[in-house]
Amino acid sequence: MEIYLDNSATTKVSMRAAEKMNEIFLNTYGNPSSLHSMGLEAEHELKNAGKVIAASIGATENEIIFTSGGTEANNLAVSGAAHARKKRGNKIVTTMIEHSSVYETCRALSDEGFEVVFLKPDEQGHISQNDLLEAIDENTILVSMMYVNNEVGSILPVKLVQRIIKKKKAPALFHCDAVQAYGKLPIKVSAIGCDLMTISAHKVHGPKGCGALYIKKGTHIKPLFYGGEQGRKLRPGTEPLPLICGFAEAVSEISELSAREKYVRDLRSQTLRGLLDIDGVVLNSPEDALPYILNVSAVGIRSETMLHFLEKKNIYVSSGSACAKGKKSHVLTAMGLNDKRADSALRISFSHDSTPEEADVLINAVKEGVQTLVKSV
Repeated sequence: MEIYLDNSATTKVSMRAAEKMNEIFLNTYGNPSSLHSMGLEAEHELKNAGKVIAASIGATENEIIFTSGGTEANNLAVSGAAHARKKRGNKIVTTMIEHSSVYETCRALSDEGFEVVFLKPDEQGHISQNDLLEAIDENTILVSMMYVNNEVGSILPVKLVQRIIKKKKAPALFHCDAVQAYGKLPIKVSAIGCDLMTISAHKVHGPKGCGALYIKKGTHIKPLFYGGEQGRKLRPGTEPLPLICGFAEAVSEISELSAREKYVRDLRSQTLRGLLDIDGVVLNSPEDALPYILNVSAVGIRSETMLHFLEKKNIYVSSGSACAKGKKSHVLTAMGLNDKRADSALRISFSHDSTPEEADVLINAVKEGVQTLVKSV
């Protein structure tokens, strides 16, 4: 029995998405930019996919730029916005718990001379409204804030950002990394008030290697790459049509978000109750976190040790962001967790396909691990 509980790292591709990609690979393999009939057929598929993705966030097709994933979309949004607006100010406001593709891009921009403010979370992974009010000013040209943190599941106050930008009369664009929220929470760009939004296919049972950036009509950013007319010249290069169509197919399967969330919330509660009954296990996620992400520590047992113990039982979780590849979590550090707790952290991430039976097997396995593994931290 395989128990996969690492869905925040990536999800299993849905059968419909896989079948759609296979169809495009074998039958609609023309270049969408070619002017012959096969190219026009490919372009038709590309446009239809764009409409599906756009509709899912309340946007229009021409506001969607396809990328190779969330990392590229975040880089394009953050770097592109900063360089496009640098004549209007020099300040960027973000948080200390952003995904590394935002966090590291902002550090690189700081090295270029931009003033970057990294807002510190509280011990629950929350960002204070007062800190936002204090940080954003008339020199701020970009605010980049994730909707849901990818390691602990905290929900950030993204719906306040645009209001504060207007209140402070800042010339700022607002970028929202919605990768972990997309497909789990109802998302409409108009309700959030963002100018730029990142989403990714492989977090919603689509393929790896494909993401999208929403760019509000009239918003100007600088490209990262040059050399073609595709993607409104913001993301040139031949579009990976099979991946894009697989993305759209996976999105078309997303339904009944509230029912799914209730199911996963109950599953999280069951899992948390069982884990907290184990001596030495503590909760790192906030109580009001997105239920799809549960971060705990089996204090005293290194994450890597527990991960490999669980893996031998065909149970798959993670120690944090997959992009970190086992390095110390900057998110847990920013939250103020001590080294012993941070070095023991496990991220359990559910999908709507996860089951109560799988949760029970995980709980029993962690209990066995705590009782048998040598404590080393």
